[in-house]
Amino acid sequence: MGYFDVPEIDYTRYSNRQLAAVPLAVLAVALAILGGWYVFTGAPVGLGIEFAGGTELTVDTATDEADIPDAFDEEVSIQSVQTEDNRYILQFTSTDDEALRDQANDNLESLEDADEDEDGVVVSGSSTSASFGAQTQQTALYGVAIAFVGMSVFAFILFRTFVPSLAIVVSAFSDIVIPIAFMNIVGIPLSIGTVAALLLLIGYSVDSDILLNNSILRRSGDFYESTYRAMRTGVTMTVTSMAAMLVMAISATLFGVGLLADIGLILFVGLAADLMNTYMLNLSLLRWYKFDGVSR
Repeated sequence: MGYFDVPEIDYTRYSNRQLAAVPLAVLAVALAILGGWYVFTGAPVGLGIEFAGGTELTVDTATDEADIPDAFDEEVSIQSVQTEDNRYILQFTSTDDEALRDQANDNLESLEDADEDEDGVVVSGSSTSASFGAQTQQTALYGVAIAFVGMSVFAFILFRTFVPSLAIVVSAFSDIVIPIAFMNIVGIPLSIGTVAALLLLIGYSVDSDILLNNSILRRSGDFYESTYRAMRTGVTMTVTSMAAMLVMAISATLFGVGLLADIGLILFVGLAADLMNTYMLNLSLLRWYKFDGVSR
């Protein structure tokens, strides 16, 4: 495969503390955001309908988007479908699917060319109970926890030394926390789809960190030569993936596929965080281990 023109950074200009300061500061801010979110909402991240419970309706209506909330007795989240004119996805915290359908059909104006069927303006709808959503949320969180613990065990088995393995675990943890904080900032809820994106980030983080650790600890060559060798492959791989995720997010937004747009944004931010954590935080720990730590 081809490579980007990755500059050979003069890491000798920076101390280990300087290298680790930036990613640790970003991680601290992300943790503060999650902590504040938990204090004010009771959860570290906003929950989607699959986890919090609620109702989702897809409607075809000639009513202006700004006037749609007036048709309902409770707060509604509105998302337009770009591929269909006058089609909207409405989300409610209530699970009273039948009442919400009635309000939509009674209070929203039908399209002139819409078929006069028994559903009126409602194209489709689904409802998730709060108890079922809580069970789904617990299962998803168990999946993320098991994946993270499995990754940590694999790292320790692979390198059998504490500091290099810890570097992988800390980097992977930061790669997950930063995108979750970003989700809170931009209003992306935690859903089954976004959980899948976080699982992908765990795997990607391990891959890039193992590439760096293996190049420095197990291959011949000077420390900085090995670092540059790993960066040529790792940075090329990550930047290419970031570009692909950004294109996916933009395309999905244009075509109104909200979930794919959210996944693309989460992966883009997570991969950017992985670049920072791998070649600053992880590298600083490896350099300390090689020159100043227990490996001397």
